[in-house]
Amino acid sequence: MKHSMYRTTVLRLFFTCLTLCLFLFVKAQPPTGPFVMSPRVLSDKKVAFSYLAPSAKEVKLAGGGFGASDVPMIKDSIGTWRVTVGPVIPDIYSYNFVVDGVRVMDPANEYFFPNERFKSSLLDVPGFTPLISAVRDVPHGSVNYEYYTSVEGTTGTVLVYTPPGYDKNSSEKYPVFYLISGTTDTEEAFFKVGNVNFILDNLIAEGKAKPMIVVMPYGNIEARIAEQKGGAKPADPVRDSPDAITRMRRFEQDLTKNVIPFVDKAYRTIPDRDNRAIGGFSRGGGQTLRTAFWNLDKFSWICAYSANLPSDEMESTYASIVSNPESTNKQLNLLWVSVGNEDFLYNDVASFLNYLKSKKINYESLITGGGHTWMNVRTYLTETTQLLFK
Repeated sequence: MKHSMYRTTVLRLFFTCLTLCLFLFVKAQPPTGPFVMSPRVLSDKKVAFSYLAPSAKEVKLAGGGFGASDVPMIKDSIGTWRVTVGPVIPDIYSYNFVVDGVRVMDPANEYFFPNERFKSSLLDVPGFTPLISAVRDVPHGSVNYEYYTSVEGTTGTVLVYTPPGYDKNSSEKYPVFYLISGTTDTEEAFFKVGNVNFILDNLIAEGKAKPMIVVMPYGNIEARIAEQKGGAKPADPVRDSPDAITRMRRFEQDLTKNVIPFVDKAYRTIPDRDNRAIGGFSRGGGQTLRTAFWNLDKFSWICAYSANLPSDEMESTYASIVSNPESTNKQLNLLWVSVGNEDFLYNDVASFLNYLKSKKINYESLITGGGHTWMNVRTYLTETTQLLFK
């Protein structure tokens, strides 16, 4: 009897302690607040945004790419700020909220723009019929994160897209497209914002693009060295300045001496210039042009998106290219230059095209509407990947 009473007392004490611990654990958790869904794309392509901030005095939506430049949001009775805009033209856009003057990401949205600085949220407005950059019911390739030994003992990161069927036929080899993002963008930008994997999946399925490997390196070598060695990230140099050219040479050395050998060893590539392309956006376009012109023995396909080289640099550094156009044109399978007519680089790119024409260097170009945007980059990607390796 005494043993039974003792056991009952112990059990009661155990459950009392357990209840107290659970109570304290729950009390220690921060309140989650009301459930917020944002953004929501409506059937008419209008988009509803929500942001929970009961204490905020003012919240605005900043999404200039789709016409929402600091649009005031309205607070409801529980402290959720809301606004609906549009209809929005189907595409992928970046946006953020401005809360009492401070720009913040959308905490209800897991998709964000991979950038060295501020991380904007991403809005994907699907088309009534799927865009070429959208997920479609076709065979899909894979995107792998790879690590390689880089300059000064650092570890570099590249993303590698392999086309549908790559793992099934172990004997087939593929051409390679090296694709470089712009200033402050990370190596993930062409994957997460450019949707290069979906674009190629869809074009390959339609028979419009050849199956290819796409390699996406990080363009800011100095920032990576500083990060891995505990230093401060260096400021970005003035475009086309001596410092900028020095850094581009550093990138070129890393790409040609470290990245390409790594990729050729790790993947089934066709390791010659006729099966190797290089392309890039903005600063990545400048790196593309310089790296290719420094290494015409390694690249015969060149795609510059919103990028150019000054004529004086062409005359001084690449004299052999412009002085013998017949030889240059034989070496190049493609020299592509594209830009939007509202791009801040439009005049510079137009001058570059006029210079190439005056020197009788063959090129293909595309002038679109719009500015220095990833909406345009996806268009350029779609056009150029249909030309490569044919």
